[in-house]
This record gives sequence, structure tokens and C-alpha cells, in this order.
Amino acid sequence: MAHVTVTGERSGSTTGRTRTRTVPLGAVQAVGIAGVVAYNWWVVVPFRHGWMRSPDELFSDLAANGQPHAVVLQRLDLLAGLLLALTFLVRGASGRAAREWPWLVAFGSAAAIGGRFSFACASGLDATCRYQEWHLALPAHHYVHMVMGVTEFVAITMAIWLAFRRTRFGNTFEARTVRVLVQVLLVAYPLLGVAYLTDHWGALVEPVFFVAFTVFMLVELNESPEESERGYSPGPSTVVDHA
Repeated sequence: MAHVTVTGERSGSTTGRTRTRTVPLGAVQAVGIAGVVAYNWWVVVPFRHGWMRSPDELFSDLAANGQPHAVVLQRLDLLAGLLLALTFLVRGASGRAAREWPWLVAFGSAAAIGGRFSFACASGLDATCRYQEWHLALPAHHYVHMVMGVTEFVAITMAIWLAFRRTRFGNTFEARTVRVLVQVLLVAYPLLGVAYLTDHWGALVEPVFFVAFTVFMLVELNESPEESERGYSPGPSTVVDHA
């Protein structure tokens, strides 16, 4: 059974010694999958009558203060972020996936903070709210949520890009999946920009990112530290110097 090694300072130690303990990888993956499930609460929205009232609405608008199910959705966002941040913190930076690790931790942390600080109003539905948003007339927590949302997207996109760089010459399932995700995001980001600036079709564009991010997180959770090494394939220009 694969394990994740966690190293920390021994409490009360004056010698600088550390203690090492192992956590079953399956337990870490279970926590991560629970976080992924909570992150994807949006999946149930199309099947709930009256939850989403316009294709121009962003899913974050459903968790804005004053919306019917805001409290539940805010708590799900907070839970998802905490579980994902904890998962990637425990897994640690290992193998050639180490460069992706801080971005994944940042993604989970930003999701948790975004869940804690919600939108003050639903700008995708309310023209007054949208006007106040652009004129910085809303409470600070509204803008904290906006910044954390951007941070989430930037962090996990950087993790995907670094995974692509790491596996671009490989032929593993991870390498092929990451290549597809990069192609999807290259098309989806311009569409998201248009949707956000025009306040149209946000409910149709956002799920593309949610699915892409979910697939990437599942790939990362399924990959053991040893596989992150095997998943790397050096490019044709790599020179190995044998002593």
C-alpha cells in the first residue's frame, strides 16, 4: 500500500530533530475526492427547478448573499477548499510534480477563502449590483470573493501548464489528459473573457472550466509520488551526462 510521508519538528525538541510519519495514500485520496465532490455542487443546479434563472448568470451568483440557497453553497465552497488544500498539503511536493504542488495548495486555499467571503449581491442578475461592482461601491467581502475567484483560476491553470511541461513528451494517461486540458483552456479562456465583459452566457462557459479543473485534480490525486517520476519523459533536446 502506498503511503505519503509527513515530516515535522518534534514538539519541545531543542536538538532540531524531526519526526516522520506516514499517511496511507488512499486516505489522502479519499479526502481529496470528498473535496472534489463538494467543489462540484454546480452539477445539481440544472436539475433543481428555479435555481438558475438566466444563462447569463454565474454560478457564484447562486451563493451571493440573499439568494435562496446561499448559505449551503457558501459552506460547500468553504468545505471543498479546505479539503483540497489539506489534501495537497499532506501529499507534499514530491517527484517531478513538485512545481505543481504550491499552485494546487493555492487553489484550494483560494477556494476556501472565497467560500468564506461571498458576493454581496448577484451581479449576473442585478444591473444595479453590476453597476456598483464596477464602481467599487460594494462591501469589501464582495471584492475578496472576486480576487479569490481569479486566484483559483490562475493557480490551477498554472498547475495544469506545469504538468503539461512536465509530461509533454510522455505517452501516459496523465500526459495525454493534460494535453487535452491545455487545448480546451486555450479555447475556453477567450470565451470566458467575452462572457464576463458582456454579462452573457456565463452559465454555459463556466462549467467547461469546472470540468477541466475537476479532471486535472482527479488525475493529480490518482498519481502516486512514484508515478510522477515515471510520468516524466525527457524531450529530444535533453542531454544526460553519464559519469
